[in-house]
This record gives sequence, structure tokens and C-alpha cells, in this order.
Amino acid sequence: MNKNNCVFLIKGYKIRSIAAKDDAAIAKIIRTNLQHFHLDIPGTAYFDPELDHLSTFYAERSDKRAYFIVTNEDDKVVGGVGFAEFEGLPKCAELQKLYLDETVKGLGLSKEMMKIVEVCAKKLGYEQLYLETHTNLAVAVCLYEKLGYESVPQPVPTVHTTMNRFYLKKI
Repeated sequence: MNKNNCVFLIKGYKIRSIAAKDDAAIAKIIRTNLQHFHLDIPGTAYFDPELDHLSTFYAERSDKRAYFIVTNEDDKVVGGVGFAEFEGLPKCAELQKLYLDETVKGLGLSKEMMKIVEVCAKKLGYEQLYLETHTNLAVAVCLYEKLGYESVPQPVPTVHTTMNRFYLKKI
């Protein structure tokens, strides 16, 4: 799958593969969201070493990973979502770093972004998606459940030790 050429147009927003020029903007969106929900603490993505260079992290294994950026009509980054291999379960990818700027929340973009991740992960041979989140992110929890993700016990020790909700979906 050549995801570098994939561009999706959803509700007037462009969704495309991450590029190095997007790194600072998406890192800021992620950190701002985590601060807002009081999750700017150790054990969350806030302190992930790759957060400031997501394009490099996802490019390192583009046969197993992808990250998509959402831009508005001015090509300003307003969100992102990705997936990468999850070693804790067979043929499983982890849905990662789904965050939006406050200006675009409530437009249904998260749902569409998750659908893109599910399709792309399946094309790369994954059969299920895992995700971890926190009860502070109640809107996200509701979305995951609405889209068919089932709550599961923590499958393995995780890097994000603060996360307290775990989900799995067959794709």
C-alpha cells in the first residue's frame, strides 16, 4: 500500500499522510489536549520521546505504521491519528494519538479518521485494532464504544501506564 499518495477529503478537510513539516503542529495539538484533560503527566503520550518527530517514527516502518494529518482549507494542521504494530496481540495494530484542535471538535472528523485507520490497517494485514485511553477523555470513550470497540482488560504492560481504559476491535 502506498499511503504517501493517499489523500482523503472529508467534510471540507484534507486527510493525508504526515510530513516532517507537520511535526510541531500535531505535537502542540496533542499536548494541548492532554493538558486540557489533566493528562500532561508521566505515563501519557505527553512525554513520548517520538512526539516531536512523529513523521520520522511512522516512516521508520511504513510497512507497518501510518499517521494521518487533518488540515483545513488553509492547509493548517487541525488534527491527526495513526496506527502502529502492537506486539501484545497477534495481527494487531494500535490506534494511536487521535487528537483534534478545539476549533474542529464536534464535526464528526474523529469518526471518519478512525474509519480511515481501520481500512488502512486492514490493508496492511492487521485483523484487529487495540487502543488505550483514559476515563478523563469521556467523549473519546463514547466514540470508541459507538464504533464497536469493546472494553478489554489491559492485555500487556503498556508504555502509557496512566491509561486506564483498554479497547479492542476486529477489523
